[in-house]
Amino acid sequence: MSNTPLNHTLGRALVTGASTGIGARYAHHLARRGHDLTLVARNAARLEALAARLRAETGRDVRVLPADLADADGLARVARELREDESLTVLVNNAGIGSVAPLLQSDPDQMQAMIDLNVSALTRLTMAAVPGFVARGNGTLINIASVVALHPELLNGVYGASKAYVLAYSQSLRHELADKGVRIQAVLPGATGTDFWDLAGKPASELPAAIVMSADDMVQAALAGLDQGEFVTIPALGEAALWQRLEDARQALGPELSRNAPAARYGVQAPGATGTNG
Repeated sequence: MSNTPLNHTLGRALVTGASTGIGARYAHHLARRGHDLTLVARNAARLEALAARLRAETGRDVRVLPADLADADGLARVARELREDESLTVLVNNAGIGSVAPLLQSDPDQMQAMIDLNVSALTRLTMAAVPGFVARGNGTLINIASVVALHPELLNGVYGASKAYVLAYSQSLRHELADKGVRIQAVLPGATGTDFWDLAGKPASELPAAIVMSADDMVQAALAGLDQGEFVTIPALGEAALWQRLEDARQALGPELSRNAPAARYGVQAPGATGTNG
Protein backbone atom coordinates (compact mmCIF):
# COMPACT_ATOMS: atom_id res chain seq x y z
CA MET A 1 0.00 0.00 0.00
CA SER A 2 0.93 3.65 -0.19
CA ASN A 3 3.36 5.24 2.25
CA THR A 4 0.83 8.08 2.60
CA PRO A 5 -2.61 7.69 4.24
CA LEU A 6 -5.37 7.22 1.69
CA ASN A 7 -7.14 10.40 2.79
CA HIS A 8 -4.04 12.49 2.20
CA THR A 9 -2.31 13.30 -1.05
CA LEU A 10 0.85 15.09 -2.04
CA GLY A 11 -1.07 16.49 -4.97
CA ARG A 12 -1.31 15.19 -8.51
CA ALA A 13 1.66 14.24 -10.68
CA LEU A 14 1.27 14.18 -14.44
CA VAL A 15 3.73 11.84 -16.14
CA THR A 16 4.22 11.78 -19.90
CA GLY A 17 5.41 8.68 -21.70
CA ALA A 18 3.92 6.78 -18.76
CA SER A 19 2.84 3.49 -20.32
CA THR A 20 6.24 1.75 -20.17
CA GLY A 21 9.84 2.11 -19.09
CA ILE A 22 11.00 5.16 -17.16
CA GLY A 23 7.57 6.82 -17.19
CA ALA A 24 5.83 3.75 -15.77
CA ARG A 25 8.40 3.49 -12.98
CA TYR A 26 7.93 7.16 -12.13
CA ALA A 27 4.19 6.50 -11.91
CA HIS A 28 4.80 3.54 -9.60
CA HIS A 29 7.11 5.38 -7.21
CA LEU A 30 5.19 8.67 -7.17
CA ALA A 31 1.98 6.81 -6.34
CA ARG A 32 3.71 5.00 -3.49
CA ARG A 33 4.96 8.33 -2.20
CA GLY A 34 1.38 9.60 -2.00
CA HIS A 35 0.74 11.35 -5.28
CA ASP A 36 -2.43 10.99 -7.27
CA LEU A 37 -1.58 10.53 -10.93
CA THR A 38 -2.51 11.52 -14.45
CA LEU A 39 -0.82 9.18 -16.91
CA VAL A 40 -0.19 10.31 -20.49
CA ALA A 41 0.88 8.14 -23.43
CA ARG A 42 -0.40 7.01 -26.79
CA ASN A 43 -1.23 3.44 -25.82
CA ALA A 44 -4.57 3.60 -23.99
CA ALA A 45 -4.68 -0.12 -23.18
CA ARG A 46 -1.29 -0.05 -21.48
CA LEU A 47 -2.23 3.09 -19.57
CA GLU A 48 -5.46 1.52 -18.33
CA ALA A 49 -3.65 -1.63 -17.22
CA LEU A 50 -1.02 0.37 -15.35
CA ALA A 51 -3.63 2.63 -13.76
CA ALA A 52 -5.68 -0.34 -12.54
CA ARG A 53 -2.61 -1.93 -11.00
CA LEU A 54 -1.54 1.29 -9.26
CA ARG A 55 -5.04 1.93 -7.90
CA ALA A 56 -5.10 -1.57 -6.43
CA GLU A 57 -1.58 -1.37 -5.01
CA THR A 58 -1.62 2.16 -3.61
CA GLY A 59 -5.21 3.36 -3.33
CA ARG A 60 -4.34 6.55 -5.17
CA ASP A 61 -6.58 8.31 -7.68
CA VAL A 62 -5.04 7.42 -11.03
CA ARG A 63 -6.44 8.93 -14.22
CA VAL A 64 -5.44 8.13 -17.77
CA LEU A 65 -5.14 10.67 -20.56
CA PRO A 66 -4.35 8.90 -23.84
CA ALA A 67 -2.70 11.40 -26.15
CA ASP A 68 -0.08 11.54 -28.87
CA LEU A 69 2.13 14.50 -28.00
CA ALA A 70 3.35 14.61 -31.59
CA ASP A 71 -0.20 15.46 -32.64
CA ALA A 72 -1.36 19.07 -32.23
CA ASP A 73 -4.73 18.09 -30.78
CA GLY A 74 -3.22 15.59 -28.35
CA LEU A 75 -0.62 18.10 -27.18
CA ALA A 76 -3.27 20.79 -26.74
CA ARG A 77 -5.43 18.43 -24.69
CA VAL A 78 -2.60 17.64 -22.27
CA ALA A 79 -1.58 21.30 -22.04
CA ARG A 80 -5.17 22.20 -21.16
CA GLU A 81 -5.17 19.56 -18.41
CA LEU A 82 -1.99 21.05 -16.97
CA ARG A 83 -3.42 24.57 -16.99
CA GLU A 84 -6.76 23.63 -15.46
CA ASP A 85 -5.87 21.05 -12.79
CA GLU A 86 -5.26 23.06 -9.62
CA SER A 87 -4.27 19.91 -7.71
CA LEU A 88 -1.18 19.50 -9.92
CA THR A 89 2.08 19.56 -7.96
CA VAL A 90 4.46 17.60 -10.22
CA LEU A 91 5.07 17.42 -13.96
CA VAL A 92 7.41 14.71 -15.24
CA ASN A 93 8.37 15.52 -18.84
CA ASN A 94 9.49 12.04 -19.81
CA ALA A 95 8.04 11.45 -23.29
CA GLY A 96 10.73 11.40 -25.95
CA ILE A 97 12.28 9.45 -28.78
CA GLY A 98 15.85 8.88 -29.90
CA SER A 99 18.01 7.52 -32.65
CA VAL A 100 21.44 6.01 -33.11
CA ALA A 101 21.60 6.80 -36.86
CA PRO A 102 24.47 9.07 -37.99
CA LEU A 103 23.67 12.22 -39.92
CA LEU A 104 24.12 10.77 -43.39
CA GLN A 105 21.77 7.87 -42.59
CA SER A 106 19.10 9.92 -40.81
CA ASP A 107 15.65 10.55 -42.22
CA PRO A 108 14.88 14.30 -42.09
CA ASP A 109 11.20 13.72 -41.28
CA GLN A 110 12.14 11.44 -38.38
CA MET A 111 14.59 14.02 -37.10
CA GLN A 112 11.91 16.71 -37.24
CA ALA A 113 9.51 14.42 -35.37
CA MET A 114 12.19 13.99 -32.70
CA ILE A 115 12.56 17.74 -32.31
CA ASP A 116 8.79 18.16 -32.19
CA LEU A 117 8.47 15.70 -29.29
CA ASN A 118 11.71 16.12 -27.36
CA VAL A 119 11.85 19.92 -27.62
CA SER A 120 8.59 21.50 -28.74
CA ALA A 121 6.15 19.32 -26.79
CA LEU A 122 8.26 19.49 -23.62
CA THR A 123 8.40 23.28 -23.90
CA ARG A 124 4.65 23.59 -24.50
CA LEU A 125 3.76 21.38 -21.53
CA THR A 126 6.20 23.17 -19.25
CA MET A 127 4.70 26.53 -20.20
CA ALA A 128 1.24 25.15 -19.46
CA ALA A 129 2.14 23.84 -15.99
CA VAL A 130 4.58 26.37 -14.54
CA PRO A 131 2.27 29.42 -14.30
CA GLY A 132 -0.03 27.40 -12.04
CA PHE A 133 2.91 26.26 -9.94
CA VAL A 134 3.98 29.88 -9.51
CA ALA A 135 0.45 31.06 -8.70
CA ARG A 136 0.12 28.36 -6.02
CA GLY A 137 3.68 28.87 -4.76
CA ASN A 138 4.43 25.18 -5.06
CA GLY A 139 5.37 22.74 -7.79
CA THR A 140 8.06 20.41 -9.10
CA LEU A 141 9.17 20.13 -12.70
CA ILE A 142 11.19 17.05 -13.62
CA ASN A 143 12.69 17.10 -17.11
CA ILE A 144 14.17 13.86 -18.39
CA ALA A 145 17.23 14.75 -20.44
CA SER A 146 20.15 12.37 -21.06
CA VAL A 147 23.89 12.13 -20.60
CA VAL A 148 24.13 12.87 -24.33
CA ALA A 149 23.30 16.46 -23.37
CA LEU A 150 26.92 16.50 -22.16
CA HIS A 151 28.33 14.06 -24.75
CA PRO A 152 26.39 14.58 -27.98
CA GLU A 153 29.02 12.59 -29.88
CA LEU A 154 27.73 9.35 -28.34
CA LEU A 155 24.52 8.97 -30.37
CA ASN A 156 22.54 10.69 -33.11
CA GLY A 157 23.37 14.40 -33.24
CA VAL A 158 19.77 15.61 -33.34
CA TYR A 159 18.94 13.47 -30.32
CA GLY A 160 21.94 14.82 -28.42
CA ALA A 161 21.06 18.39 -29.37
CA SER A 162 17.45 17.90 -28.27
CA LYS A 163 18.59 16.72 -24.85
CA ALA A 164 21.09 19.57 -24.59
CA TYR A 165 18.09 21.84 -25.10
CA VAL A 166 16.28 20.14 -22.23
CA LEU A 167 19.26 20.76 -19.95
CA ALA A 168 19.73 24.37 -21.06
CA TYR A 169 16.01 25.09 -20.77
CA SER A 170 16.01 23.62 -17.26
CA GLN A 171 19.00 25.77 -16.30
CA SER A 172 17.23 28.88 -17.49
CA LEU A 173 14.01 27.97 -15.68
CA ARG A 174 15.89 27.30 -12.47
CA HIS A 175 17.40 30.78 -12.65
CA GLU A 176 14.14 32.49 -13.60
CA LEU A 177 11.97 30.70 -11.02
CA ALA A 178 14.45 30.63 -8.14
CA ASP A 179 12.21 32.63 -5.80
CA LYS A 180 8.83 31.34 -7.03
CA GLY A 181 8.47 28.15 -4.99
CA VAL A 182 9.10 25.89 -8.00
CA ARG A 183 11.65 23.09 -7.90
CA ILE A 184 13.40 22.19 -11.15
CA GLN A 185 15.26 18.94 -11.71
CA ALA A 186 17.00 17.81 -14.88
CA VAL A 187 17.65 14.07 -14.92
CA LEU A 188 20.44 12.82 -17.18
CA PRO A 189 20.22 9.03 -17.44
CA GLY A 190 22.82 6.97 -19.18
CA ALA A 191 21.81 3.85 -21.08
CA THR A 192 18.63 2.51 -19.49
CA GLY A 193 17.06 -0.87 -20.12
CA THR A 194 13.81 0.12 -21.87
CA ASP A 195 12.26 -0.23 -25.31
CA PHE A 196 13.73 3.20 -26.14
CA TRP A 197 16.69 1.40 -27.67
CA ASP A 198 14.58 -0.84 -29.89
CA LEU A 199 12.80 2.22 -31.26
CA ALA A 200 16.12 4.08 -31.66
CA GLY A 201 17.54 1.29 -33.81
CA LYS A 202 19.84 -0.58 -31.40
CA PRO A 203 18.33 -3.01 -28.85
CA ALA A 204 19.63 -2.60 -25.30
CA SER A 205 20.68 -6.27 -25.42
CA GLU A 206 23.42 -5.22 -27.86
CA LEU A 207 24.92 -2.75 -25.39
CA PRO A 208 27.59 -3.72 -22.83
CA ALA A 209 25.74 -4.90 -19.72
CA ALA A 210 28.06 -2.81 -17.54
CA ILE A 211 26.60 0.46 -18.86
CA VAL A 212 22.88 -0.39 -18.84
CA MET A 213 20.88 0.55 -15.72
CA SER A 214 17.41 -0.77 -15.04
CA ALA A 215 14.59 1.74 -15.38
CA ASP A 216 13.55 1.15 -11.77
CA ASP A 217 17.04 1.80 -10.39
CA MET A 218 17.32 4.90 -12.57
CA VAL A 219 14.04 6.36 -11.30
CA GLN A 220 14.77 5.53 -7.67
CA ALA A 221 18.14 7.29 -7.96
CA ALA A 222 16.54 10.29 -9.67
CA LEU A 223 13.94 10.63 -6.92
CA ALA A 224 16.65 10.31 -4.28
CA GLY A 225 18.49 13.13 -6.05
CA LEU A 226 15.31 15.21 -5.96
CA ASP A 227 14.98 14.55 -2.23
CA GLN A 228 18.60 15.65 -1.75
CA GLY A 229 17.91 18.93 -3.51
CA GLU A 230 19.90 18.22 -6.66
CA PHE A 231 19.19 20.32 -9.70
CA VAL A 232 21.00 17.97 -12.09
CA THR A 233 20.86 14.28 -11.28
CA ILE A 234 23.09 11.86 -13.18
CA PRO A 235 22.11 8.48 -11.69
CA ALA A 236 25.33 6.69 -12.65
CA LEU A 237 27.73 9.44 -11.52
CA GLY A 238 29.61 8.27 -8.45
CA GLU A 239 31.56 11.48 -7.79
CA ALA A 240 29.22 14.45 -7.59
CA ALA A 241 32.22 16.78 -7.50
CA LEU A 242 32.83 16.03 -11.19
CA TRP A 243 29.55 17.67 -12.14
CA GLN A 244 30.23 20.55 -9.76
CA ARG A 245 33.62 21.19 -11.38
CA LEU A 246 31.97 21.31 -14.79
CA GLU A 247 29.33 23.71 -13.50
CA ASP A 248 31.96 25.88 -11.79
CA ALA A 249 33.90 26.09 -15.06
CA ARG A 250 30.75 27.07 -16.94
CA GLN A 251 29.99 29.82 -14.45
CA ALA A 252 33.59 31.05 -14.63
CA LEU A 253 33.20 31.46 -18.39
CA GLY A 254 30.28 33.84 -17.92
CA PRO A 255 32.15 37.16 -17.48
CA GLU A 256 34.48 36.29 -20.38
CA LEU A 257 31.87 35.62 -23.05
CA SER A 258 30.79 39.10 -24.10
CA ARG A 259 33.00 42.19 -24.36
CA ASN A 260 33.24 45.28 -26.58
CA ALA A 261 36.36 44.07 -28.39
CA PRO A 262 37.71 40.73 -29.66
CA ALA A 263 40.18 38.91 -27.46
CA ALA A 264 43.80 39.92 -28.05
CA ARG A 265 44.64 36.41 -29.29
CA TYR A 266 42.69 37.11 -32.51
CA GLY A 267 44.87 40.11 -33.43
CA VAL A 268 41.91 42.31 -34.38
CA GLN A 269 42.68 45.99 -33.77
CA ALA A 270 39.93 48.42 -32.83
CA PRO A 271 39.33 51.33 -35.28
CA GLY A 272 41.76 54.16 -34.63
CA ALA A 273 44.26 51.97 -32.84
CA THR A 274 47.93 52.27 -33.75
CA GLY A 275 48.90 49.98 -36.60
CA THR A 276 48.27 49.30 -40.24
CA ASN A 277 44.80 47.83 -40.07
CA GLY A 278 43.56 49.55 -43.28
